Amino acid sequence: MYYQFALSPLGSLMLAEQQANTGLSLLYIGDSPEVLMAEAEAAFPDRHWQRSDHLMPYLEQICSALVNQSPFPELPLNLAGTAFQQQVWQALQDIPFGETISYSQLAERLGMPTAVRAVASACGANQVALLIPCHRVVRKNGDLSGYRWGIARKRQLLVMEAGDEGKKTKRESRPTC
Repeated sequence: MYYQFALSPLGSLMLAEQQANTGLSLLYIGDSPEVLMAEAEAAFPDRHWQRSDHLMPYLEQICSALVNQSPFPELPLNLAGTAFQQQVWQALQDIPFGETISYSQLAERLGMPTAVRAVASACGANQVALLIPCHRVVRKNGDLSGYRWGIARKRQLLVMEAGDEGKKTKRESRPTC
């Protein structure tokens, strides 16, 4: 797996793809590159990891979206998952920037109103944070729940996307990656 790190307003980012130019397979958010690398190696134990600068343009686009509080870029993805997970991930990509949906609404949208827990599980299996915006899914009452990268980051993303904080702190500088 080719990978690269960047520092972002959310913390460290790790981006990876299985082979050069085949689509992104992983985007993790965390407190340090070391922690992210350990998580990636645990998730993909049979892979050889090689750092590569060819991923920097993608990371720059992602960081720019975070810094400028704008929609995330549509980047090529190469994701392994069940047919149901793929269906949920596609539905997540259809949620507009700045909006949220409940797990039950997402299950209904998929035509499976009783599959709320399965939808939540598919959100949790998402290996590509931000690009498949599972952070936009909330509880039926609007409360935040389970986010692999931490509730504080989920809250930060939702506030940023809603524009409340963005109007006060928007920076037009280049991302830190």
